Amino acid sequence: MTWKFSFSTLGMPGAPLDEVIDVATAHGCAGVELRVHADEFLHLDLDGSEARTIGQRIQQAGLEISALAGYARVCSPAPDSEVIDEMASLLTLAEQTSAHAVRVFPGGDAEADAEEHRSRAVRRISAVLPQARECGVQVLVETHDSHATGRAALNLVREIQDPEHVSVLWDGLHPWRHGEASRETREALRSYCSYFQVKDAVLRGDRWVPVIPGSGEVPLSEQGRILQDFSGWISLEWERAWHPHIEPLQDALSAASEWFHAWRPPSLQSPSPAGC
Repeated sequence: MTWKFSFSTLGMPGAPLDEVIDVATAHGCAGVELRVHADEFLHLDLDGSEARTIGQRIQQAGLEISALAGYARVCSPAPDSEVIDEMASLLTLAEQTSAHAVRVFPGGDAEADAEEHRSRAVRRISAVLPQARECGVQVLVETHDSHATGRAALNLVREIQDPEHVSVLWDGLHPWRHGEASRETREALRSYCSYFQVKDAVLRGDRWVPVIPGSGEVPLSEQGRILQDFSGWISLEWERAWHPHIEPLQDALSAASEWFHAWRPPSLQSPSPAGC
């Protein structure tokens, strides 16, 4: 089994690339998960040469781009062409930067039923599948919003039957807070899980608020045990862009790194505690 450690730049909104690289190398990360957003240095309107330069600078620092965190919504009621074009642009950006994957959301609407959501997702992902295969980039549908559990997210990708290029990103919080035990999520996804976002949170009123990994309610130890047969990226998602008053990313990253080293399979342990 192979685990690699990264973090999402959602945790350091607006930070320049140099700072992202410095934080990643200081914490012994193997890669970074780059948020694709108009407020960040990486966005969909970026010139191709600029995107390639970003990828090259990250590679020169000895890092990889574990994923591009995009915002396309595969079950959205928006016209197919809009969603497909956005996904295609994400895949192009991933190829230019040498990213391994692109993250997309379900984004289903309350008026559609499960079959309509599934049909939309399959139709749209299938439209960009040849591009994903050609550039060797994986499309990851996150367990989020309308399809927050592993079972629900799996229903959007399983019909395509190509987990190498279309799979599920397991957000460690959302399935659990929607009543799906972590072991049930792992069993549902099986080979369709190749990316895991570690996070912790506490419920304050009706809102889940991020807290330093290990200090909240998410069963991180159980998830560590369950992931012993997992191969892929383990990425910290620290939502400081949405919760600006929480601690700096570096505090959460140190705790997530401790969890990573404590739980990665023994065969992967190395003499150097800084290595990921």
